[in-house]
Amino acid sequence: MNTSTNETNPGASTPETSPSPGPGTREAPGNVRLIGGEMLLWSDATALGGVTDWRGTALELAGRVVPADGRVLLVGPHPQALVDEVAGRARATSVLLRSYPDACALGERHPELTIFCGRLEALEAAEDGGEPYDLVLALDGLSRTHSAEAPAAAWAESLEALAALVAPGGLLLLGVRNDLGVDRFIEARPADREGADDQWAPHGFDPSYPGGPEALDAGLETAGLSVQRRYAAFPDRQAPRALLSREALAFDLPEALTFALSAREGERMLVADPLRLTRLVFRHRLGEQLAPLWLVVATRPPLGGDAVRPVELPLGLIEEGHALYELTATGARRLPGGEERPIPAGRVVEEILVEACAREDVKTVRELLAALAGWLEAGGDATAATDSLVYDGRRFAAVGPPGPAPVRQEPRVVLCRILWRFAVRLLAAGHHHPWPWPLEADQLTLTLCGMAGRPCDQGDLDQARKLDAELGRPAELAEHAPAYRDLLGARDRLADQLTAALARISRLETKLSYRERELVRAKAKLRRTQRKATAYRRTLGYRLSRRLARPRKVARRVIRLLSG
Repeated sequence: MNTSTNETNPGASTPETSPSPGPGTREAPGNVRLIGGEMLLWSDATALGGVTDWRGTALELAGRVVPADGRVLLVGPHPQALVDEVAGRARATSVLLRSYPDACALGERHPELTIFCGRLEALEAAEDGGEPYDLVLALDGLSRTHSAEAPAAAWAESLEALAALVAPGGLLLLGVRNDLGVDRFIEARPADREGADDQWAPHGFDPSYPGGPEALDAGLETAGLSVQRRYAAFPDRQAPRALLSREALAFDLPEALTFALSAREGERMLVADPLRLTRLVFRHRLGEQLAPLWLVVATRPPLGGDAVRPVELPLGLIEEGHALYELTATGARRLPGGEERPIPAGRVVEEILVEACAREDVKTVRELLAALAGWLEAGGDATAATDSLVYDGRRFAAVGPPGPAPVRQEPRVVLCRILWRFAVRLLAAGHHHPWPWPLEADQLTLTLCGMAGRPCDQGDLDQARKLDAELGRPAELAEHAPAYRDLLGARDRLADQLTAALARISRLETKLSYRERELVRAKAKLRRTQRKATAYRRTLGYRLSRRLARPRKVARRVIRLLSG
């Protein structure tokens, strides 16, 4: 384990006794202050666990809460873009990091910042005057505010130390990872040991760690803070790209919004299909309880009659590619300055097809594909796919804005591209379908095109794959391996089919054995009849009758000739 080595004192050091960097470490810039518990040979930027990769949603939320004339403190490691955004907006910005190399690198990149290097509990004594901050950002949580030089404090104690840094009327933005998030049920690797060197203290044994939204609110209230808004972050705890408030999750969110909020990365070992579990989470309105991560905006009550600084907090933020949308009460609008538009209603086409394939409902598949082909021929979006279209029973609608228009293609080729992408995703996820003979995506695509009433050949399929590559979102035949539960389900289905086939073979073998016995008895009866006939031909009466019958036959022939 790569940790810092304060050889003089294994415990926490004070500002007066903070060790100077050794000969193997770099010289600290003038804006870096060692406060105790600093880790001289450790960097959170290279940890295998990875710092929470906040992107557009966090940048937008930070831009709304950062006071232009106030003091801001960033606690723990944050993405570089977020630090740059906050440093450019606030009047005075300070950063607390436990890693000495990270503090030096940040101090060199931002000479105007004040960098404190050490553990969280030592910050109050190290700061001149102890003046609190108007905004404290701890979006990565509290786990990376501890040091290997001292036993880690309980979560409630760390929260109390963090809350003490918030000024009256100030704000705290705190990220808290959910131990029972939906991503925990998807990942096969143990959650308490993800392979990162910074996890030298076992997780899950702290009774003060919040086990749900209510426990998180109670912990903040105990620390003297009141919650203004709590967000559920999706799709996972490593790279959140959607923030949904509890007010938004109280409603039945449309599938066009929730379908994409599932994480599936190629390097992850999956137990179950993340899309299926995430859809169940939102369908049963458990998005707040089973969110991979919570982001809380809390405030410390002001002193006396002072008013709280007004902050416009969004109902929700959703990042889709390079676009950022704000969720409103009646729809969503693109930021910045986009027009509000309603979220299309209906079910996602891919989910309808997957369900119909699981039921072996060929009629529904044929009707839906025929309607999709008609929509494309009537001028539908040529860049759409089954996972980006919703269908309400009458019309299709795109989930997001249409992409760049490709070179004009025949509707048959566009339909072939959409169905090819669906076939790839269907086979990659290991879902059941009623056509057992197509073992490849190309064969299944041609079958689906025929069911839509628009037969395609191999040439159309080649053009469809070329069009898919031109759109910049090529589907890979081996994009994802089936999840472990899907493999078990496929194994069980194959076992059932094998059992049914063996039972049929057994019935046929029993029937064949009966037919063989009947054939043996028929052959034995035939042989007995043949022996009886042979014995009858050898009798005297049979030979005499044959000889007496010959003159009569000859006489009849002569009479016919004479009369003829």
